[in-house]
This record gives sequence, structure tokens and C-alpha cells, in this order.
Amino acid sequence: MKVFLDATILYSASRPERLMARFVDLLLQRTECVSNNYALCEAERNLARNEPACLIHLEAIRQRLQIVTALQNISGVDLREKDRPILAGAVAGACSHLLTSDRRDFGCFFGKKIQGVKVVSPQMMAEEMGLKRK
Repeated sequence: MKVFLDATILYSASRPERLMARFVDLLLQRTECVSNNYALCEAERNLARNEPACLIHLEAIRQRLQIVTALQNISGVDLREKDRPILAGAVAGACSHLLTSDRRDFGCFFGKKIQGVKVVSPQMMAEEMGLKRK
């Protein structure tokens, strides 16, 4: 399993008090986790504005990720321009999953495969991994 982490996931996982931080740590232990500079920069920008003390946690996550530098052309997908580099990074990285909590822009794709990448929410990913929330 190869999982692309988008900016929403990276942002939440950089806040150590959040359940997402533990979930991403588990993903990093059990799967190959991938992101790109576009997602990392978005997460960094939002953390710098809202929670600058958490930037150190984002850097720690970044060190454990495979960073995809290429973007794959994704035609025929109705996504806002700002979200296209996320999906393009997941496709270019040959990821099995794109993990996002962005329901507004990716929600209509949850559970669907786009160019071989299944778009999933954290709950869907946890279920696929056989994890149950306590």
C-alpha cells in the first residue's frame, strides 16, 4: 500500500494532540507514505498562520515521507485548479490511495479510483487497514 498524504492530512497530523497525528504515525510505520511539495507548502503555510509551534512536527513528518517531484497529467477530472496538483502527485507517485479530509473538493470521489488512485477519507483508510476507533 502506497498512500499520498494531502495538505489537510499533513496539517492535522502536525498537531500532536490530534488523533490524526497518531494515525499518520501508524501509516508511516505500516505503509509507504508519499506527498509532494505542493501539499507540504500548503500545510506549512496554514500552520505558520494558525499554529506556528506545530511547524516542527510537520518537518518531522516530512523527513519520513517519500517526496514526489513530478506531476502526472490528469485530464477529464472535474477538480478545482488548486486541487489538481494533489491528485497529480498521487498519480505520479504511483500511489494506491490518496488520503484527504477535504470533503468539499474530494468528497464526490471518496471510494472511487482515478487513474489507479483510490481517494479515501481517514475513516475509509482506517477501515481498509482493519482499524477500529476506540
